[in-house]
Amino acid sequence: MAGMVESDKIDVGFSGKRCIHSRNCVLGDPHVFVPNAPGQWIHPEAASVEKIVAIAESCPSGAITYVRKDGGPQEQPPVVNTVRLRENGPLAVHAEIVLDGETFYRATLCRCGASENKPFCDGSHNKSGFTATGEPPLKDTPALEARNGPLKVTPTTNGPLKLEGNVEIVTGTGHTIDRTQRTFLCRCGHSANKPFCDGTHKKVGFVG
Repeated sequence: MAGMVESDKIDVGFSGKRCIHSRNCVLGDPHVFVPNAPGQWIHPEAASVEKIVAIAESCPSGAITYVRKDGGPQEQPPVVNTVRLRENGPLAVHAEIVLDGETFYRATLCRCGASENKPFCDGSHNKSGFTATGEPPLKDTPALEARNGPLKVTPTTNGPLKLEGNVEIVTGTGHTIDRTQRTFLCRCGHSANKPFCDGTHKKVGFVG
């Protein structure tokens, strides 16, 4: 399900394809984002524009978006492009993401290999028993000259995610493990060097 719900001051968009049910929205304001509602569940008129903006920008998958109509600022790309590792779970990307010809700022990408919605996470890591630390060893990497700008994300055929652009790979607790302008991240779920690809996708016959 995807669509835009309009109101006088702000329109709120939702993409069911991108949603990972983090529940930041319904916990942020259950009057705006009504849990378990049988019909229309987004009510932008039920809170201030600033509150809706804050909740939308806390959505890790980017499933919630907005368009302000009150003259206030639209969502901006982050000052630092980051890929955060979720313990036993996906990659949370916050950047000026360029993927399949679209540009957006937040996405949660599969790294277990089991998602039916690749390259996006669909929660399959919970059922598949995927294990991967959110706190791999830190590398000693020099600071990047620039930390923002477009980050091109390419799911290679039956292989890893190729990232091109300034990006910092960050642990679940916020420690930077790598600063790079080009890297390959495992999305088959089997690399012995997660989050990085080590070529195991070829041995396991990963398709995606």
